Amino acid sequence: MLRVGSLYAGVGGLCLGLKNAGFTIEWANEYDKFACQTYRENFNHQLYEGDVWKLEPSELPKIDLLAGGFPCQPFSIAGYRKGFEDDRGNHFFRMIEYIEYHEPKVVFFENVKNLVSHDNGNTIKVITKTLSQFGYDFHLKVLNTKEHGNIPQNRERIFIIGFKKDENDYSKYFRFPQPIKLNKSVTDLLETDVDEKYFYPKSWYGYDMLEEMMKSKKTIYQWRRHYVRENKNNVCPTLTANMGTGGHNVPLVLTDAGIRKLTPRECFRFQGFPDSYILPETVKNASLYKQAGNSVSVSVIERIGNNIQKALNKEFCDDGNPDLFTG
Repeated sequence: MLRVGSLYAGVGGLCLGLKNAGFTIEWANEYDKFACQTYRENFNHQLYEGDVWKLEPSELPKIDLLAGGFPCQPFSIAGYRKGFEDDRGNHFFRMIEYIEYHEPKVVFFENVKNLVSHDNGNTIKVITKTLSQFGYDFHLKVLNTKEHGNIPQNRERIFIIGFKKDENDYSKYFRFPQPIKLNKSVTDLLETDVDEKYFYPKSWYGYDMLEEMMKSKKTIYQWRRHYVRENKNNVCPTLTANMGTGGHNVPLVLTDAGIRKLTPRECFRFQGFPDSYILPETVKNASLYKQAGNSVSVSVIERIGNNIQKALNKEFCDDGNPDLFTG
């Protein structure tokens, strides 16, 4: 089985998706101590907790696939748009150091959609040029969780899949998965027995507006400081890392028992994690919300992973645009 090394692993969304697709996770690295607690509850392989800059590539077992969602803050619309001028942007080049040493057959990058347009496209040009220089043909595409993961969350992320150039030419066999029908609804992912601490009290200063505007039990709303926003597509808006801190990023639902925010378990469901995925009682809810918001959609990763497996077996994947870039 092909061995995977995962950087910036979070709680293991990438790892779980690739594991479901038949890969073996050899090792992972994550800095956040609370994410590491959740990760260790669900995986048995080696997790290196700490700064990626202090973890030397030469000290790690060799791998066939390097995966990572390097920190997206410099490329986020919500960030400062500094990109590679920001120190955090250099995390991409840190991943390149791992690629240089391990020379994996496949690289798997995930990031925010804005990476494509950041700095008038210069950022993505640097990334793709660097991959080409290190001997990779690659595929690049933005996928939406609600269209490619059968999960009712509007979450657009860019995926870059690179194949090492050699006589096998695995890259020509790869395609990103095609859109699939969404047959799960918001209500399918909601819990039925929810603690009262998740419900908004009628004494809350904005409750009257919530009660006036929230009419449907089939979708999700958001408090936007001065008004209530309804998701007309009946899907969950993009989960964020700070939705556990209050404000306008909190998804709200109307139930028979009242108006409440999503539970951490529901947020993990909206990212494709099964209920068997352990959420440690020792980790506070604020951290669990952050972990869910920072994660990837497991089912999307699994579908991409399945197509990588096919390509490495020289089987053509789903029909469609190859999205192939060569250097």
